[in-house]
Amino acid sequence: MHLTLYTRPGCHLCDDLKTTLLRIRPQQAFELSEVDISREPALKRRYGRAIPVLLIDGVEAARHRIAETDLRRRLEQKQSG
Repeated sequence: MHLTLYTRPGCHLCDDLKTTLLRIRPQQAFELSEVDISREPALKRRYGRAIPVLLIDGVEAARHRIAETDLRRRLEQKQSG
């Protein structure tokens, strides 16, 4: 399973989501890619202030915030399904 986190420097919500992802990673197997939208104009236009955006295997799973319990449930469903 591959997770992509769209983020930018200075985004506290991005930092919070990344911390949550790293906390649950020992129990949930996934690869994590972090993409800084400020380095890519097309992504900056697409996401702007809507970050963080989390994709699970290329499908958007969350914007701004997601509760840790909801994130764990989504990852478990993806692994079992």
